[in-house]
Amino acid sequence: MEEFDFLVIGSGSGLDVANVAANQGQSVAVVEKGPLGGTCLNRGCIPSKQLLYHAEVLETVERAGEFEIDAEVNGVDFATIVEKVNDDVSGSSESIRRGLESSGQHTLFDGEAQFVDERTVEVSGGEDDGARIRAETVLVAAGTRPHVPDIDGVEDVDYLTSTEALQLEEVPDRLVVVGGGYIAAELGHFFGTFGSDVSIVGRRPHLLPTTDEEVGEAFTERYADRFDVYAGYEAVAARASDGEVSVDARPYPPESSTGAEGSGSDDVTVTGDALLMATGRIPNTDTLNPAAAGIETDDQGFVETDEYLRTTADGVWALGDVVGEYLLKHNANHEARAVARNVFGDDLEPVDYSAIPYAVFASPEVAGVGATEQELRTADAEFATSVHRYDETARGDAMHAEGFVKVLIDLDGEILGCHIVGPDASSLIQEVVVAMQAGSGTVRDIRESVHIHPALPEVVDHAFAGQFSQGGSSHHGHSHHDHGH
Repeated sequence: MEEFDFLVIGSGSGLDVANVAANQGQSVAVVEKGPLGGTCLNRGCIPSKQLLYHAEVLETVERAGEFEIDAEVNGVDFATIVEKVNDDVSGSSESIRRGLESSGQHTLFDGEAQFVDERTVEVSGGEDDGARIRAETVLVAAGTRPHVPDIDGVEDVDYLTSTEALQLEEVPDRLVVVGGGYIAAELGHFFGTFGSDVSIVGRRPHLLPTTDEEVGEAFTERYADRFDVYAGYEAVAARASDGEVSVDARPYPPESSTGAEGSGSDDVTVTGDALLMATGRIPNTDTLNPAAAGIETDDQGFVETDEYLRTTADGVWALGDVVGEYLLKHNANHEARAVARNVFGDDLEPVDYSAIPYAVFASPEVAGVGATEQELRTADAEFATSVHRYDETARGDAMHAEGFVKVLIDLDGEILGCHIVGPDASSLIQEVVVAMQAGSGTVRDIRESVHIHPALPEVVDHAFAGQFSQGGSSHHGHSHHDHGH
């Protein structure tokens, strides 16, 4: 048995807290079964956004004709693009490893952690197989992995998840994507831009189902122009033959097969050369044996925590994707700061989730913060909404930009949510996040800030300065006809 002051399981955002512990003079154990740096660095945001930027450059060249510029792409070295991105990721991961191995405060254990007692784990597999570690304080930051649903025959098909898709060195001629969330949207855009004929099968009526419906519907319309989109269809079977993979799908929910509005009544079969399963993620707690340490999980396997990120076991904390609050790297970093404050500070402070933004780096880009219109309607809340289109600002018009900013406020002017579909959405949302987090959180924060003319943030400014239409329980009219003139 090796004794430490602090133990972290996982080497993503949990390392931020481990480094605080080390800086306090504590002895720190890190258990990691894969490359250092967690999902974001190795299998998630970093490689995907680097690859997606290449797609953005290609798309820009291909659109040049819209601006009376005669340009053409003479060739794409796709394998080198992927190789360079993965080399960059590997270099960063190795740099983290070297830092931990050269530290006098950290001890790195290679393998998979499994709880065997309170604040005690055993390492299996890897170079440190069989090691037992006990610590005064334990942080569970073990993350998630791709979820593959129980589709008939899928185990006999050579499918991809996001992990393998980010390492493909050849573009599939025809790519079938099962799933309608942000991973499906981003990777569909990536491979589609580089030449794949993409088909997307998603269960919900529109892609990006967790975003605001109006944004999701607009996004789905744009994708339907680019790809074969089967929204409102559930994949039920998969099979491979003669180098092809086929997916059978039926209307979802099943009762929609009666021909309900917005969904087709017929089953469909979608065929391609490669199958990408982008159907969500599951927490890595099934191998952790958390019950042995008194750590409770919910029915999906996510670790249960209180508002301070304490688990049900004394001295055990959790953060990041394994908690399941928001499966976003910037949220994990936000939670890491909270855990560090709460473990090493004098007073406990709840995690503030009031303004956690999200972004989808697809084409079009999507971003948002706060409540969606459907959430406000479900809560029977009174609210007002305003929508402003990109092409109604000077810069948006110059860019030939499609899309809009949608604002949701309460009747006192407090910002409840903001959702954007269009170029640079991930950047444009930031002033709204700051207004909600650091300002008064009202329309006035945006309206009274001077916006550069004629820059793209004017589309946000105009959405907040426009005419609001009331929604809520007694007002079911949508405001998307009112563009805030």
